[in-house]
Order: sequence, then C-alpha cells, then structure tokens
Amino acid sequence: MTKKNVVVPEAVAIAVPVPHGSTAIFPYPPPRSNGGGSTGSFGIGRKLLTQLELGGRINAWVESMKASSPTHAKAAAALTAVPSLESANSWIMKHPSALEVFDEITSQSKGKQIVMFLDYDGTLSPIVDDPDLAVMSDAMRAAVRNVARYFPTAIVSGRCRDKVYNFVRLAELYYAGSHGMDIKGPAKGPRYTKAKSKAVLFQPASEFLPMIDEIYKVLLEKTKPIPGARVENNKFCVSVHYRCVDEKRWSSLAEEVRSVLKEYPKLRLTQGRKVLEIRPTIKWDKGKALEFLLESLGFANCNNVLPVYIGDDRTDEDAFKVLRDRGQGFGILVSKLPKETNASYSLQEPSEVMDFLHRLVEWKRASPKARPKSVNIPTSNP
Repeated sequence: MTKKNVVVPEAVAIAVPVPHGSTAIFPYPPPRSNGGGSTGSFGIGRKLLTQLELGGRINAWVESMKASSPTHAKAAAALTAVPSLESANSWIMKHPSALEVFDEITSQSKGKQIVMFLDYDGTLSPIVDDPDLAVMSDAMRAAVRNVARYFPTAIVSGRCRDKVYNFVRLAELYYAGSHGMDIKGPAKGPRYTKAKSKAVLFQPASEFLPMIDEIYKVLLEKTKPIPGARVENNKFCVSVHYRCVDEKRWSSLAEEVRSVLKEYPKLRLTQGRKVLEIRPTIKWDKGKALEFLLESLGFANCNNVLPVYIGDDRTDEDAFKVLRDRGQGFGILVSKLPKETNASYSLQEPSEVMDFLHRLVEWKRASPKARPKSVNIPTSNP
C-alpha cells in the first residue's frame, strides 16, 4: 500500500502537567512543516541528497556517502577539493584549537553566563562500529558532571533521548534527543537559570511517531540482505548506519533506502558520519533546539549569556550557524580533518573535549564567586 496520500497534521508541542508549585511548561510555538530538506553550510552533500529524493542518480547518493565518511580515502580529497577551503595551516588559523586559545575564549565570558551544549557521539564518546557500544567513559562523565555544577549543560544528539540519557546517566542535564525533536529539562538540581526559566518537555514532531515506527520496521526488513547494515529507531528519526557495510554494497543500501523513502513524502533524508537519517520535514534541527533551550533558561534576549556548542557532525552545523548568526557564543568543531564549518574553534577528538571541559571547570573554580548554587526543582524520570 502506498503512503503517498498520507497527510500528517502539523506538529504540535506536547505539554504535560507539572507538579504543584513548579513552573508551567514553556509554551514554545510549534514549527511548521515544509516540503523538503533544509539547507546548511554543507550545501554540496545536501544538494546531492535533494536531487536523489526527486529521482536523481543513485551514484550521486553514493558519492555523497563517501564524502561524508571521515575514514574514507576520498573523503579527505573531497574536503581539500572544496574551493572555499584553504590549506590545513590556514584552516587552523581560522579555527584555532580551543585549548590553544583558551584564555581568549574565557575572556569573552567576562560578565556572562556560559551555557554548554554538547553533542554525544564523536564528542563525548568515540565513534564506534556498533552504535550500541558508544559508551561514555567514567572520566568523561565526571568531567561533564563538574561542568554542569557551574554552567547549564545540555546534551544535543541525533540519538533517541532515552538512549543518550542511558549512556550519560546525569540527571542534572538538559537532554535534546532526535536532533532536538525530543527535549526535556533536568530531573534534579543543581542548575543555573534566570527567573524567567521554565520547566521543559518539548516534542515538536509528536504527530510523526506512527510514521517513524512504520518506516523503521520497513527498513529493518529491506536492509536485512545487506551485511553490516544497522537500522536504529531514535524515536523521532530513523538512522541507517553503514559503517560496517562493504563499500561495494553502499549503492544497494542507498537504493533500498531511497525506494522506501519515496513512499513517505512527509519524511526527508539527511546525512551524518556514515549514517543516513530519515526525519520529519518540519523546520526543526539542533540549531532550533539550541534557541529553544536558551529561551527556556530565560536567556532568549539577553546579552549576558555565552552559549558554547561542541560537536563533530554535519548536523551540528545547524547549531554552529545559529550562534554565528546571533553573533553570540561560538561553536567548537571536533575533527582531525579540515572541513567547511561555521564553528569558530576546533578540537581533534573526545580526549581533547574532556581536556577543554576540565580547564573550563578549573578556570571557573579559580574565579571569584565560583561556588555553584543549588535550586530546588521538581524531580522526574528523563
């Protein structure tokens, strides 16, 4: 049965009751559905995918898959071939190491409240072949816990919120799963917020849940003949991992995904690091999630806030771009290779992210009035 005539109601925010005495759910306007994928700073890869969704060549999709694969030999060549990129030395001058220019970064925070946003895979944990084994180290968990004692901290991931919470296991954080389509505030303190902050549960793509579940089951069956293919249900999006698929089978995998996606015009395709992701066509991404969380914290129209977003993936560029356009805060790209980015600074790998978090805590502890405050907030399960 074809799904071409399925019409999904416009996404709405979910409001749930809040315990007596706490602040009401933040009434954020729901996003509107559009007819296609978003555009971003990685226009080349996304343009290929858009053409494919409209019936373009399967080879274009496969080449885009190769270009988005950091370990692929052609990926490095593709990166250096982009005309807007310069040599590695020039790139690092434009995006210096956040560790090397740490004093410059902290000087920007004078009189401002730092708010931390952290991607998970490739940022807090290494990229691994089996996505279920992307375990966060105890040392990294301790570093994030310490950061959250001094700064409001959010994990923003493409993963299902419950999955990323089970990896991180820190109840004092904000969690934005499914690329920001499933957001929930801390289950317990301490936290820093302004008086206008709101208790948060926001799921702008809730109307798409039945469709996501359906396409997940279809893709599970369609990809079974392809060794190494993994299909992951991230609640508000479906991820098709091809990290363990022989490159000779990528075109077969791409064809299967495309044939399924054609039947769901209300869903769109995006790419990450060796993963194809199917998402609702609403105007919502990690950048929108960042803005929503800042508003929830009471920092929507404030000059005394410094958002810092650390991420490694193409999807994190939406958040980097928001910060650049706001002229407030900055992004830090985690990558060993030069690549086109809206981030201001760089780190090479998760171990450097942990070093940066340690230095941030040490700097804050040495600052006047550095003692963290606790705020009583209602408790709940993430």
